[in-house]
Amino acid sequence: MSAGYTPGIPRLGIPAIQSSDASMGITNPGYRPDDEGATAFPALIAMGSSFDPQLVRQVGEAIGREARMRGFNVQLAGGCNLARDPRNGRNFEYFSEDPLLSAVLAAAQVNGIQSQGVVSTLKHYTLNCNETNRHWLDAVIDPDAHRESDLLTFQIAIERSQPGSIMSGYNKINGEYAGGNDHLLNEVLKGAWGYKGYVMSDWGATPEWDFALKGLDQESGAQADTLLWGKEPFTDELRTAYAKGDLPKERLADMVRRILRALFAVGADRWGPAPEVDMAEHNRLALECARRGIVLLENDDVLPLPTERPLKIAVIGGYAQQGIISGTGSGAVAPVGGFAGVIKIGGAGVMGKHRNLFLFPPSPLDELKKAFPKAQFDFDPGYTPAEAALTAKRCDVVIAFAIRVEGEGFDSADLSLPWGQDSVIDAVADANPNTIVVLETGNPVSMPWRNKVKAILQAWYPGQAGAQAIAEVLSGKVNPSGRLPVTFPESLAQHPRPDLPGLGTPWGTPVTIEYNEGAEIGYRWYAKTGAEPMYPFGHGLSYTAFDYRDLHVDGGDTITATFTVTNVGDRAGADVPQLYLTDVAGEARRRLLGFERVELQPGESRELSLTADPRLLARFDGGTGRWHIVAGSSKVAVGTSADELVLEAAVPLSGRHFGP
Repeated sequence: MSAGYTPGIPRLGIPAIQSSDASMGITNPGYRPDDEGATAFPALIAMGSSFDPQLVRQVGEAIGREARMRGFNVQLAGGCNLARDPRNGRNFEYFSEDPLLSAVLAAAQVNGIQSQGVVSTLKHYTLNCNETNRHWLDAVIDPDAHRESDLLTFQIAIERSQPGSIMSGYNKINGEYAGGNDHLLNEVLKGAWGYKGYVMSDWGATPEWDFALKGLDQESGAQADTLLWGKEPFTDELRTAYAKGDLPKERLADMVRRILRALFAVGADRWGPAPEVDMAEHNRLALECARRGIVLLENDDVLPLPTERPLKIAVIGGYAQQGIISGTGSGAVAPVGGFAGVIKIGGAGVMGKHRNLFLFPPSPLDELKKAFPKAQFDFDPGYTPAEAALTAKRCDVVIAFAIRVEGEGFDSADLSLPWGQDSVIDAVADANPNTIVVLETGNPVSMPWRNKVKAILQAWYPGQAGAQAIAEVLSGKVNPSGRLPVTFPESLAQHPRPDLPGLGTPWGTPVTIEYNEGAEIGYRWYAKTGAEPMYPFGHGLSYTAFDYRDLHVDGGDTITATFTVTNVGDRAGADVPQLYLTDVAGEARRRLLGFERVELQPGESRELSLTADPRLLARFDGGTGRWHIVAGSSKVAVGTSADELVLEAAVPLSGRHFGP
């Protein structure tokens, strides 16, 4: 048992449906006392930083194998909501703020999971972008802008992976609940896109039986609906509606057919023996994900640290003597052997009791000692700024670990670090200019100490092998290659909503969030407003350097760009060149059109060719239900981030309508 169970019908060859969370591994909410633990992979936002669909697919395959060995045939994985707000508690469960990147990576994970005979979902359809009073949140957006952003993410991901199920969100969209939104489920998903799978609700997101008429095929976690709404709409109410003729037989048959089709399409009805699972290999995969997901934000000639010198290194804060932290909520994975520690934080509201600080072994301190065998280490917990400064002052180098627990059911009030950590880092940096900060967070943080420190690593929630990966990057054994999948704002004043609607209101308060930025989210918003972020989407430093040259662009119905990237440094490393649209027929518009992660030896060159999905060049016309590209000269650029553009070219585009 885990997230959900539906009895099968053995005489018809229909297996029971057994569902498990989630995208970072197989969770165990306490129902399987003999389960020895699963592989805890890095958070999806860390996998998003890898810009590596092949690696993400391998993670999906591993999760699928671990699901099979436990008898789970539905994995509630494939989080592809866009990160519209850096305060959203569940951003760590999603890949990025960009439709293309999120879609490509989500599809890779779904394909990996389903290759193992396990149905995978895409979630949460759609605009599940904040957790504040999520059951009563109305996400208001222009429908055409919705098609160009969040819905385009789902559309591309579905086309690339054919997930067996789509999970709807808790929230409303333009006044109608996601699980009962006739326009989004029947007209768009099943109609315009021709989706063949089934739509399941999130747990506790089905208040009415007539959601069945509006496109919902399965009520999930009916007991959660009893807690929230006082009833299970898809049991007695649905039977009554069917008996009265209010639920047509054809619709009931369609609901059943879609669920069976999803199970049969992946072969869940034809399982043989469970596959052999090599947990050591899965740990190696988790390690590689963590390595590729770490983003080097700043480096003032301090990294990598020399391993041959007898340095005195101060390790400060972040429970670094104990373990690596995880996000909390339904996505938290219990590792093999258990957690190194669980600190109950708590909080207001129904979900407050689920707010915990989970720590994965081994500890960063232990891994650093292995990476720097000649160094002398001094640990300080960051208990007070003054005490931490004393430790910092007597050492050659400081590695300060900063953490923030984020998770399902709550948003952050701001972007600061909790428990006075900003003050600790500030004091430590004053005491020792050779301070390096390692961030374990699920979102951007404010960093008031940024100009005082020598280097900053964004490690996200790097999973069970995260401590080793961090030590390897700091020591130079691994050349960092992560790129930011979200924009880091200088402050919330740059955000479309500096004040988050509903923040701090009691549980059950109706909240309306107007996404007036429309399709211009993340780096697109910064390009539109001219604001300079702290760190742009796509940013990430390396211990080597790369050069781009020889850009050639072909136009017409779409855009294809060919260029050469060269490693001009003295270390092997991986780069992620990015192709952006910057202008369409005289209208400034920033869109990621393509990317590719490429590994190069010193002096090695590689020619890359990237072709744009035409929808990224177009606007959606709700009046005709089609996409429209304006004829004329457009501009594209190749760069190292959304703000750091190196090569530019003009290209003609043909005007046309297409779709849906």
